[in-house]
Amino acid sequence: MHKATSSSESLAEALGADIRALRKSRSLTLNQLASTLNRSTAWLSHVERGQIDAGISDLKTIAQIFDLPVSFFFRNDEAPARERGQIVRARHRTEIGNRAEGLTEELLSPDLNHPFEMIRSTFQPGSESGIVPARATEEGGYVVEGELHLWIGTNRHHLKAGDSFHFARQPYRWKNPGTKPAILVWIVSPPIY
Repeated sequence: MHKATSSSESLAEALGADIRALRKSRSLTLNQLASTLNRSTAWLSHVERGQIDAGISDLKTIAQIFDLPVSFFFRNDEAPARERGQIVRARHRTEIGNRAEGLTEELLSPDLNHPFEMIRSTFQPGSESGIVPARATEEGGYVVEGELHLWIGTNRHHLKAGDSFHFARQPYRWKNPGTKPAILVWIVSPPIY
């Protein structure tokens, strides 16, 4: 762990902002995350503010805690400086979450340090979720391809390409009743990844 240099300072700040957003999205305090990492609260605070770099072993542990690949933290490293924090090229999307329910998600947002995140969600044919408990978020989306059953509370909606939705602080679940993947752009505020 060394002091961030001026040439890498913006990368350290972006990395720190992502770690802070992940921590807050899980309602963890600095003390709780630092304790899980076997680090001091002061160290984690410096990392989140971009004042020092986290080592690769720390990033691996943080990635495991938040169920992310470690590559999540390096997704913008190859982007030109003028695009960082604003543009995400298709080849640099980061897969997030897990595939356990037949769902693949890619982060479309350049970082997690904004009021909302955009996710490209691909629901495999026949896949379905359990009930996702209500969370302190507003969510919306747009069906790009395919079809999806979406239960918001107890109301079931059959969505097809071109349809969109919005809900806030309600439990939901989904099922792809079709024979083709359903692709949606999902927006969540505040970010949860």
